[in-house]
Amino acid sequence: MSNNVEEKILHGTTTVGIKAKDGVVLCADMRASAGYFIANNNTMKIQKIDLHAGLTLAGGVADAQNIVDILRYHANLHRVEKQGPISIHSLSRLCSLIFHQNRGYPFMADILVGGYDANGPALFNIDMFGSVEEKSYVTTGSGSPVAYGLLEEEYREDLTVEEAKKIALRAVKAAIVRNIGTGDGINIAIMDKDGFRLLTDEKKKAVIEL
Repeated sequence: MSNNVEEKILHGTTTVGIKAKDGVVLCADMRASAGYFIANNNTMKIQKIDLHAGLTLAGGVADAQNIVDILRYHANLHRVEKQGPISIHSLSRLCSLIFHQNRGYPFMADILVGGYDANGPALFNIDMFGSVEEKSYVTTGSGSPVAYGLLEEEYREDLTVEEAKKIALRAVKAAIVRNIGTGDGINIAIMDKDGFRLLTDEKKKAVIEL
């Protein structure tokens, strides 16, 4: 990857994913910078894919939104044809295939796919070349070095979703404080046996002072 491409993918965002024993937490700041980003201070970098699954976006907004639309289409198709939700592993493999098929003109994006299916919670990181890695915790974007420092110190395999969302919020907040490309608020979503849901501002403030 050239330095120029890498800078455009990594500059201006921080996303965090944590797999807990009872669900998955996805967290991201709300600032979109220039370059391949649309400059905006209220960008929704967490997207719902299906009732049980979501993803975070880092990279080119148009490229990432295209991927979201394709994944939503196939998730809905699977639900209709199979009378049930698509597995998180299958969603991650599909996302990988989309990146791989476009490697000649690659999507400028880095995706975290998370959710809760029949096998329990699952979290995957898919990069612009289609590589898929299952993760217990992961962070992407220019603020990721700061966020990783906190995650590596505080992650445990027996974390609950309630504990994980506090850690995720603190990790993104730490990146906002120390990284100029990250900022303008935080969004956080939880996926567990009750499905996908975004936390309201009130619920976020009850967890951590933003």
